[in-house]
Amino acid sequence: MKSITVGIPHVSIIAAAATIARYCSAVAMIILLVSGCASVPGRQVADAVRPEMVPNELHPDELLDVSIVVFDPGKLPDDEDERIGLSPEIRAAEARFVPTHLKYTMQQSGYWGTVRVIPRADVGSDVLVTGRIDYSDGESMVLTIEAYDSRGRQWFKKDYAETSKSHEHTGIEPQKTDVFQDLFTTIANDLVDARNQLRYDEIRNIKLIARQQFASSMAPEAFAGYLVKDDQGYWQLVRLPAENDPMMERIEAVRSRDDMLVDIINGHYDAYYRDLWQPYSEWRRSRRDEVAAMRKLEREALGRQLLGIAAIVGGIAIGMDSDNIDRSGVLTDVLILGGAAAVYSGFEKRKETEINKDVIAELGESFQSEASPLLLEVQGETIRLTGTAEERYGQWRKILREIHFQETGMTPVSQSEQVTPQ
Repeated sequence: MKSITVGIPHVSIIAAAATIARYCSAVAMIILLVSGCASVPGRQVADAVRPEMVPNELHPDELLDVSIVVFDPGKLPDDEDERIGLSPEIRAAEARFVPTHLKYTMQQSGYWGTVRVIPRADVGSDVLVTGRIDYSDGESMVLTIEAYDSRGRQWFKKDYAETSKSHEHTGIEPQKTDVFQDLFTTIANDLVDARNQLRYDEIRNIKLIARQQFASSMAPEAFAGYLVKDDQGYWQLVRLPAENDPMMERIEAVRSRDDMLVDIINGHYDAYYRDLWQPYSEWRRSRRDEVAAMRKLEREALGRQLLGIAAIVGGIAIGMDSDNIDRSGVLTDVLILGGAAAVYSGFEKRKETEINKDVIAELGESFQSEASPLLLEVQGETIRLTGTAEERYGQWRKILREIHFQETGMTPVSQSEQVTPQ
């Protein structure tokens, strides 16, 4: 039998083996990255969070009204693969859906007065809550939440993150249990904790300042000097209007009209939330399933290509051994052809992944709606408001000021001269 000598051909085999080892290591790292992308950065909330509930019914004077501003939809991921299946339309829907569900969660605690979603930050809120969607792909969500009271004091600014589990996509119920209910409950509990740190006199002061801020925004000349900012930039009450102040009575009438529209707008948000619940829940469930399928297919594709390229490199390396060229010819052909087939199979799996991604993209095309004009009757006159809820709210505030100026004969005030919101 012809002996095999150690020479350059075997060095080539060793070099090929080293190449394979490096490739295996790189692919292994990629597989770890793919399998680990289910988690997202941020303050991960705990599981099965228990809501803070008021032990005894509170007196109305202890209840702070809360305005939750429609959330900032944030930006879609820069990475093209992460953006697949997402769209600005879905984010816009979430920017209204999320604060509305937070409203329902807060209302269940019994710690608050009226909790409403408003189109934009404005003066006159006891507590103002704002939010930004930092990440949302149907499976995971990351929010940044800020809360202020009418004094301008920040209660907190925190990040909240949750990655849903498969069982959390079942048993959900509108207004009560969402896929990310632990996230919503954690936010609501943090707001309750911040509220419970206030003394009774602070709560009363917050309510009085909010009332005066609205009055000053409508009639700054009449209520100049009632509010000032201290050295820290927080609002303070210098004095209060007389108990039967006729100007304040007019302002209260204006406030009632404003509340009327806010209630109507909240009715639209509630209806939008209800209409969105089913398709949005299905989108999130499908999105989670598709993402899971993508991870599985990515791992399979990488594994197939790893084995395939290893076989190709191995076949080429064996072919380099001239002493065994006759014996290795068939094996070399088998390895190279078999390796190519495995690589092709891997790429076919990647095509299957792309099909799943396309399905996700198609699910994002159903979140568009047009609002019909809103007709309101004020002092016997029908007022027509058009556009989005945000635009209607701005039109309404402008109309309220004009009505007030007509009734009092005062000069309209520009937006820049008004008391700025918290």
